[in-house]
Formats: sequence, structure tokens, C-alpha cells
Amino acid sequence: MQPDIPVSLSSPSLGLSQNRVLRNTYMMLGITMIPTVIGALLGVNTDFSWMALHPVMAPLLMLAVMMGLLFTVSRLRNSAGGIVALLGFTFVAGWFLGPMLQYALHLRNGGQLIATAAGGTGAIFFSLAAYATVSKRDFSFLGKFLFIGLVLLMLGSIANLFFQVPIASLTMSAVAVVLFSGYILYDVSNVVRGGETNYLMATVSIYLDIYNLFINLLNLLMAFSGERD
Repeated sequence: MQPDIPVSLSSPSLGLSQNRVLRNTYMMLGITMIPTVIGALLGVNTDFSWMALHPVMAPLLMLAVMMGLLFTVSRLRNSAGGIVALLGFTFVAGWFLGPMLQYALHLRNGGQLIATAAGGTGAIFFSLAAYATVSKRDFSFLGKFLFIGLVLLMLGSIANLFFQVPIASLTMSAVAVVLFSGYILYDVSNVVRGGETNYLMATVSIYLDIYNLFINLLNLLMAFSGERD
């Protein structure tokens, strides 16, 4: 048995492997946008009135479904089934955007706000991803701070399901925009530097960054720029 030999970050073989994972991740990210858009279109035309009857349980149920699908992707990450599970997850994620998109489209400038949120999300992602890729800086030091911030954000969001404080929701959305922007730097850097070698898991991480960034940007835009009849 040959001993494991450490490979430096400057190793050509490691560099090629990192580039391949990053390339496959970006390609898979592009593909996941297709079921996401299809799911969102279906969600816009779905009757979500049942959610109003269960304002606390409905979001928790949606979260449980998302976590279950993420677990499935993780279990199948080394097989072709992982790709199918990932596409299924992104379809459901798009469908779950339905209630927010329906609310936005009831505003006079709702379509414009959705487009602005999507454009802003894309601009933030491409800028930060390009910086993390070109600079090759190590952003792993952000991991602990981002995780603590994520836990606090989730606890605050769950608490606000019961108290329904509008200013708290807006504050958490503003924090979430900063938090998931930081996660984009962290997750892309993790792939670039060889910390994540499975492109499906890398895709899931970055997809969730983009997904949550879009939701919170749209929430802020509707609050501050939404034109009601």
C-alpha cells in the first residue's frame, strides 16, 4: 500500500481537477435554472390559499420538504440519481416561490420588481464568483461567522412566523442579502481551492446562495418600491 502523498495547491493535476469541478458546477447551475423557472411558472398558477389558513405550519412544512430533498441529493451525490434528485429539488424550490411571486405580481410594478431582483441577484453572483475565482483568495475564515449568522437568521425567521413583525422581516432580509453574498464568496472559493470536490454538492451550495439572495432582494424591493393599487 502506497502512503498518501500531500499535493500542493500548485500541483497541475490538482489545478485541473479544481477547474473541472468548477466548470461542471457552473454548467449544472445553468441547467438547474430550467426546472426552477418551470416550477416558478407552475407556482404562480397554483392555489396557495391553504397557506393563509396555516401561517406557521405551512412554511415549516415547506422547509421540511426542502431539507428532505437536500438529504436525498446528498445521499445520491456520487451517482446519476443525484442529478435527477438535484433537478427535482430545484423544481420544487421554484414551485415554492409561487406565493411570493403571486404577491409581487399583484403590485402594479410587480413584473419589474421581479426582473430587478433577478438582475441584481445575477450581478451580485457573477461579481463575487468572478472575484473569488480570479483572486483565488481563501475565504474559509468566513465559515464560522456565516454559520453563526445563518443559525441566528433561521431562529429569527421561525420566531417571526409567530409574531409577524414587518420591520423584523425587512431587517432579516437585509441581513440575509449580506449573509448569502458572503456565502457565495465562501462556497465558490471552497471549490476553487479544492475544499469541495463533488460538483453536485458544490452546485447545491451555490444554488441555495443564489435562491435565498433572490428571495430577500425581492422582499426588500416589494417593501420599498412596490406600487399598490
